[in-house]
Order: sequence, then structure tokens, then C-alpha cells
Amino acid sequence: MTRRTRKLIGAFVIVIFVVVYALVAMALAQAQFVQQASGLAQGFIYAGLGLCWILPIMPLIGWMERPDQDAA
Repeated sequence: MTRRTRKLIGAFVIVIFVVVYALVAMALAQAQFVQQASGLAQGFIYAGLGLCWILPIMPLIGWMERPDQDAA
């Protein structure tokens, strides 16, 4: 598979993942335990939810950026 094809597939997967992750993060942010937490704890929770999507995406980005294998 060429790098260009991997990037196309990866772009679609990333968009779908981020949309689903955002919906899950919004649901978690409205959870009762988050709403009852202190302001500092809420800040850490929101920051964590805002950054945690990066971890599962990193292997996908590595796969997308892998160089093409020579067909020779």
C-alpha cells in the first residue's frame, strides 16, 4: 500500500475517531461525579479528556507516515 493511500485511509479513520471520542468525552464531562468535583479537579478532568485522544491516534499516524516499500 502506498503512503498516499495510507494517508487517505488514516485521515478518514482519524476524523471518525475524533467525532466519536468527542461525543464520549462530552458524555463523560456531564457525568455526576465530574459535576460535583471541585473546580480544580474539573479542570484536570477536562484537560485529560481533551488530551487523551492523542494516545490511540499515535500508532495510526506512525502507520500513515511509514515509507513505501520498494516494489523492485
